Amino acid sequence: MTQAGTGQTAEEDKGGLRTALAGLTTRGRSFLAAGVAAAICAYVLGQSDLLRVGLLLSVLPLVCATVLYRTRYRVAGSRRLSPARVPAGSEARVHLRMDNVSRLPTGLLMLQDRVPYVLGPRPRFVLDRVEAGGRREVSYRVRSDLRGRYPLGPLQLRLTDPFGMCELTRSFSTYDTLTVIPRVEALPPVRLTGEAKGYGDGRQRSLALAGEDDIIPRGYRYGDDLRRVHWRLTARYGELMVRREEQPQRSRCTVLLDTRGIAFQGAGPDSAFEWAVSGTASTLVHMLERGFSVRLLTDTGNSVPGEGADGFAGASQESADAAGMMMDTLAVIDHSDGTGLSRAYDVLRGGNEGLLIAFLGDLDDEQATVLGKMRQRSGGAVAFLLDSETWVREPTDVPGPLDQSEDRLRMLREAGWTAVTVPRGAGIADLWREADRQRTHVASTGSTAGGDGS
Repeated sequence: MTQAGTGQTAEEDKGGLRTALAGLTTRGRSFLAAGVAAAICAYVLGQSDLLRVGLLLSVLPLVCATVLYRTRYRVAGSRRLSPARVPAGSEARVHLRMDNVSRLPTGLLMLQDRVPYVLGPRPRFVLDRVEAGGRREVSYRVRSDLRGRYPLGPLQLRLTDPFGMCELTRSFSTYDTLTVIPRVEALPPVRLTGEAKGYGDGRQRSLALAGEDDIIPRGYRYGDDLRRVHWRLTARYGELMVRREEQPQRSRCTVLLDTRGIAFQGAGPDSAFEWAVSGTASTLVHMLERGFSVRLLTDTGNSVPGEGADGFAGASQESADAAGMMMDTLAVIDHSDGTGLSRAYDVLRGGNEGLLIAFLGDLDDEQATVLGKMRQRSGGAVAFLLDSETWVREPTDVPGPLDQSEDRLRMLREAGWTAVTVPRGAGIADLWREADRQRTHVASTGSTAGGDGS
């Protein structure tokens, strides 16, 4: 929920009479032109009555413009977004509120808010007379199929006189931002760690420590529980020593998004790249809900969160905050100029990465080899491979050769990945189950082979 312009007075246009005359409407300009023409004709023909009519027609729009320009309305405006972060394809409602903070009533007001064309037409509202201390509230809806961050505002007031001769625009100075995040699809709770120990149990685990001071036994502090006193060390050092309590462990998950421009073809909400972004968002939210410490990693080597002791979110902050931070990143993410995945591999070279889930575009032999090395740095690895050529080809076309795509898929599986191809228009939840079935099949085959050889 955000606000813009609360308690601020609309900015007044400057420029004197020139500004007022520039606000004349078509009706006002017509009256002025007719009055001037009548005055000229009256002078040529010597008709005094026609001269009076001409003066009346000329003076009326000028008086209206002058009075309107000198009108000093004190109006406060506010904007509230509900919600301020919305998935692509969903609607958000914008609530506008106008308060007359002066002691005089206003005239007819036209309220207008600036919105990008992607969100729909520019909303306009006509507000009747607002009494002193009165309030008016209106709302409108915005919707976008394209993710991104869109500015709303500044809010504008259009003032008009009762005769419709002149209109002046006065603007507020602040604006809000609507964040359109990728579509998020609910995923089923399956075990994708690459281990047979159960969901959330991987080879690599991390301690959710309360602080650095609890890594080794330390001196007693006021307020410590006496049951934590380490009596053997207390006797050795001659002072009370407190032992570290056992800390809960959290599984880690890194979600890798391939953003290379050369790896994807096509554009728009139904493109392969947008599917990968949406799949990444769904995976991040799902893993956070399952209690994982999660981070977002791209082919450029950038990770979110990028600060902290281990670079993972969820262990030291609320899952909702972590999800919002990563969703904001995915809302504006775009293709990179990179050609490989080596920078992402450099981030993973430290080990202790836990589960690795990757959304990949077109691969060559070199990148498939790099992914094979990534697998060695993780406790489990799942890859969703998108062949962008199949996404841009029309369904009625004759299917093209899939030898290259199948070869990349085979290389990933031989390296230990649970690799799944993503056909055009597939649902992430169905592929999530397919990855689980594939992992289960590989695990059962390995167990059977081990039993036969014993």
